[in-house]
Amino acid sequence: MGAGAKPQLSFADLEFLHQGIRLEPLLQSISDFLDGQADLAELVRADLECGLKNPAAGRRGLTPQQVLRSLILQRVKDWDYRELRERIADGYTLRRFTTFFSQPVPTHDAFHRAFRRLRPETLRTINERVVKAAVAQRLEDGKKLRTDTTVVETDIHHPTDNRLLWDTVRVISRLAHRFTHFCADGAVHFRNRTRSARRRALEIERLTARQRQEQQVPKYRELIHITQQVVGQARALLEATKAVATIELLSQLRVERLRTEITHYCALGERVIAQARRRVLEGEQVPTEEKVFSIFEPHTDLIKRGKILKPVEFGHKIFLAESARGLITQYQVLDGNPSDTDQVQPSLLRHTETFGRAPDLYAADRGFESSDNVRVCQDAGVKLICIPQRGGKKSPEREAFEKNPAFKRGQRFRAGIEGRISVLFRGRGMKRCVAEGRERFEIFVGATVLANNLLIIGEILHQRQKCRRRAA
Repeated sequence: MGAGAKPQLSFADLEFLHQGIRLEPLLQSISDFLDGQADLAELVRADLECGLKNPAAGRRGLTPQQVLRSLILQRVKDWDYRELRERIADGYTLRRFTTFFSQPVPTHDAFHRAFRRLRPETLRTINERVVKAAVAQRLEDGKKLRTDTTVVETDIHHPTDNRLLWDTVRVISRLAHRFTHFCADGAVHFRNRTRSARRRALEIERLTARQRQEQQVPKYRELIHITQQVVGQARALLEATKAVATIELLSQLRVERLRTEITHYCALGERVIAQARRRVLEGEQVPTEEKVFSIFEPHTDLIKRGKILKPVEFGHKIFLAESARGLITQYQVLDGNPSDTDQVQPSLLRHTETFGRAPDLYAADRGFESSDNVRVCQDAGVKLICIPQRGGKKSPEREAFEKNPAFKRGQRFRAGIEGRISVLFRGRGMKRCVAEGRERFEIFVGATVLANNLLIIGEILHQRQKCRRRAA
């Protein structure tokens, strides 16, 4: 069955259709729009079949349409995998939207495995094609563009040196304990230091401000020494069991996986030990780009945006560009904490590629302001550059320009992207990413943007259809 083909309806499905059970109007508009974009399912199919020798053989899994629509539904409703599966299985309307109809709905981990096979590039391409399809249907003209940056957090606890050292000890000890089960009895020995490490970490955490002046350095020295011993034991364990081989293939695969994990966490542990020694014992100011903020999400960046309530955030900085109708035409997960001024020229180039012209209005906050960006906007053909001056004394001409009614209307238009970010955070669940790894983080952001755009497109198409019915 092709990716764009509809599954065969059973007698139960025909009975539901005969009873008049239909999708809610917004989901129906989204479903109709997706039916007209069969190439999106082909992109998903390529990811699902990547690495398979014979995709047609074996047990039948989720179809590309089911994977794509289930991913969209998950982000629209902000459900986890278990609730997604339960809601689809419980309601016929959601079965119809995800094209399951009366077929059995698989367990929640089947959705998880399918979503993990998607690549960030695929979600980016799908978003681009959705925006281009909206432009082709004249749902957006691209005359206005507003931009902003925000931070999406990774799923980590607040990083401190003692907690990072304790995480290193407990994770490596747990993996090493599992690894020793595959070795002969008494062949290797791994000393468990988790209790002593936890005790030192808690003692450091409970120190008062006065106690820290005298006791912090000695206790950190003990904790660092314990962590070094654990990392050294783990590396010695791997070295001593190089020739160990199990008879069963499954056990051998588990051994190799444990070796890879132990090596990975030992490398991160050595970085954590080095930064704790430099910062606490030697009093050195460690550069942000050299720090590790989590051994579970080592890709996490430290972001400072000058916010009073949240001076420091841990995650990734996200650039968003939105059109007048609410479509997010551009998104990008940035590395580190780059300045907002670096995003103006690339955003204009991408907007021109999508719409074939520069926007008449470019609106952003004062963080995007620079003389070079003003010149770039003028050269691109932007008629109204609505970016306030960042600081310093304003010239009379500049002050008169920012008091102009057109500039004020542009700034009120710019404020709309703040509301869009709030909807993404509170309605679509983009505030904190619980998926593991940088690739899953980018897919999470891309899926949230896709859900937002399809909701906007569905609402526009629904309103357009209502107007047609009134006219008729």
